[in-house]
Amino acid sequence: MHKHHTRERAPMRRSLTTAISLTLALCMAGPALAQQAPAESSGAAAAADPVTLDNVVVTANKRAENIREVATAVSVLDSQQLENFSSTQMSDYASYVPGLQLQSSGTPGQTQVSMRGIAALSPGSTVGTYLDETPVGSNNLYQQATLYTLDLLPFDVERIEVLRGPQGTLYGAGSMGGLIKYTMVKPDAGKTEFRVGAGISQSKGADDTGLNYRFGMNVPLIDDSLALRASYARNDIAGSIDNLVDGSKDINDGDQTIGRVALRWQGDGSSVQLSAMRQEIDSDNNAAIALDPVTLKANNGLGNFVFVDEPFKKDLDYYSLTVDWDFGFADFVSATSYSDTSTLFTQDLTLLYGGLLADFGLPGKSFLRQTLDMDQFTQEFRLQSKSGNSFEWLVGAFYDKEDGDNHQFIPLTQMDGSPLPPPFGNLFGVLGQVSIPSTYEETAVFGNASYKFNDWFKLGAGVRFSRNDQDFVQESSGPLIRTGTFPNSSSEDVFTWSVTPQFQINPDMMVYAKAGTGYQPGGPNVVAPGLPPAVDSSMLTSYELGMKTSFAENRVLLDVAAYQIDWEDIQVASQVNGVSGLVNGGEATSRGIEASLQWRPLDGLTLGLNGAYNDAEIDEDFPTITVTQPVPGLGTLRADVNTGLKGDRMPYVPDLTWSLTADYYMPLSGGWGANFGGGWRWVDDRTNATTNREVISIIDPPLGEVQRTVTEPLVIDSYGALDLYASFSNEHWSVRAYMKNVTDERGYSSMNDITDQVGDGGTHHIRAVPIQPRMFGVEVDYRF
Repeated sequence: MHKHHTRERAPMRRSLTTAISLTLALCMAGPALAQQAPAESSGAAAAADPVTLDNVVVTANKRAENIREVATAVSVLDSQQLENFSSTQMSDYASYVPGLQLQSSGTPGQTQVSMRGIAALSPGSTVGTYLDETPVGSNNLYQQATLYTLDLLPFDVERIEVLRGPQGTLYGAGSMGGLIKYTMVKPDAGKTEFRVGAGISQSKGADDTGLNYRFGMNVPLIDDSLALRASYARNDIAGSIDNLVDGSKDINDGDQTIGRVALRWQGDGSSVQLSAMRQEIDSDNNAAIALDPVTLKANNGLGNFVFVDEPFKKDLDYYSLTVDWDFGFADFVSATSYSDTSTLFTQDLTLLYGGLLADFGLPGKSFLRQTLDMDQFTQEFRLQSKSGNSFEWLVGAFYDKEDGDNHQFIPLTQMDGSPLPPPFGNLFGVLGQVSIPSTYEETAVFGNASYKFNDWFKLGAGVRFSRNDQDFVQESSGPLIRTGTFPNSSSEDVFTWSVTPQFQINPDMMVYAKAGTGYQPGGPNVVAPGLPPAVDSSMLTSYELGMKTSFAENRVLLDVAAYQIDWEDIQVASQVNGVSGLVNGGEATSRGIEASLQWRPLDGLTLGLNGAYNDAEIDEDFPTITVTQPVPGLGTLRADVNTGLKGDRMPYVPDLTWSLTADYYMPLSGGWGANFGGGWRWVDDRTNATTNREVISIIDPPLGEVQRTVTEPLVIDSYGALDLYASFSNEHWSVRAYMKNVTDERGYSSMNDITDQVGDGGTHHIRAVPIQPRMFGVEVDYRF
């Protein structure tokens, strides 16, 4: 059993790092980052109101509403907050959002997210992702949606809305845990604006300097009616991981780029926006390090055993067309999108399978190369009533078509990379090769309505009916897997609903209750003995009670939500005879409470406290997978495998998370202003998996159980990290310094065993992905 380990704190090595750290710490006004930050203009960061907290508009219910009046748990990160913390990927801000959990595999884009304890136990998505009005990301089981969540380089982003709890009625499949919604800045025909900027950064352990630069413009083409917006940003990531195999340094260099063009026409009562975006993530290796399997201490600092480079590359081309038309009595919205996503991932398997031919004096290298390609087309039509009436309603239809391919290739070579000599090359040169072309097609109709009976009571409800049809073909070959071509298909109908009573206790306090359902689509299974032909949808029912209140003349905002989620037919990844597939794995329960406090005690100062407690565990053993195998001289053996046991914690779900943040704005002379702030984020311990139990029995002759192996999950220790920033700005210029993980806390985002699969079964090391080592940087922007 793995136990907690004691973290080592490395001393600060650079005097410049120490100086910046002390300077920012002295400038910091106090703790806290909350749901909302002061509305700040480009350039001089002046608060819109020096005392009261600002209203924030969200589109959680697919209409613009004040966040204080929306009967659901929503957090908002605006562009100023993202810029203050120099966010370049989701891991930079996820810990500041209550109820949002994240684990990284070592690069931007290799990110798994979950909310409220609904962990990513299978390839299908549990948290949906939207870009403006349309979804991005697959609902297909064979596109690894949970491993590669959309992770935008957040430039030209107006805000990120995080909706917690099932969003099955309005947002449909794959959003049963919640939704992350990126809202991009719209072209504005009323102003001309240009922006250029650049920055440098230095990370602990990196010999090179990180660089970034960006450009943006907004140009009216026809006054007050037609505008063009274009932007481009690039972030070069300086590697900090060394290779313990060959001694090479900084092997995880990488870069992120994003380019966007949007054209918007605004007429009397109607608007049309056409957008195109491309994002690229390209990394030479993962930011993973090796830990001792017993002590869980780093073998050699920021170093890892890499026999075969593990590049990661993800390209996203995204196009959308959104039409808003005022019909007078209602508004009509058409949202169309097309996206083309390509993902390339390599995993070093040398320590797992490289010893297959060791008895023949042929130690080898092995790796998995996986390519994922997907074209996705979505179309939504909806008609919705005007906002502000006693009776508000919305009806709509949705269509999603996904064509994907999943190709996996596992070779075995000699240690120098050359092919195996005969006859081994023909037999074991390719350990496995799988190609899975697949299609996913979904149609849905949905409706949502609310009625305000009087000044204090409002009742809302929603329904959605969905149908999906899926096809795939499994083409596989190799000595370690089943060889052949196996087609499969599935169809299913799903109904989801929600009911939301809402009570306005007084002008400053709103209380709501919410009951609703969400689902994760099922689909055709990989064809293998012992696996069911199809896996059913995973369903949950959520019960939530929340309060949103303000007091002290609107200088204090407090949001609290408590919930219970009952999850059934959980989709669980299982493996039979080397073939990975899915089974429906029983039930689980998640209970918790979330709170967000924001306080503006004086002019320019905003403090906040966010926290979430979650108790998520499995209610019954996952289904038993049984495989029988005749063994000469022993008889017939039976293996009964359970990949999760009753009482297990949900993987990567901490019991407690909390964060403190502060932002202080101080006007200076000559039109300049200064911002100082930062945040402290704390994440409780987590497990990396569920318990695996394997029971071996001899059934012919009936001798009973002969071996029982119980493999408990790794425990990932808790951590806390401090982030600081300071900036000076006027109407045109902005200069900002920041530090991430000031004390260089060695917390970990994810862990897994690197264990020999063909030899003695020993664990060589634990592969762990640390949170961002201490990083400091300086950014300069000019607007005109």
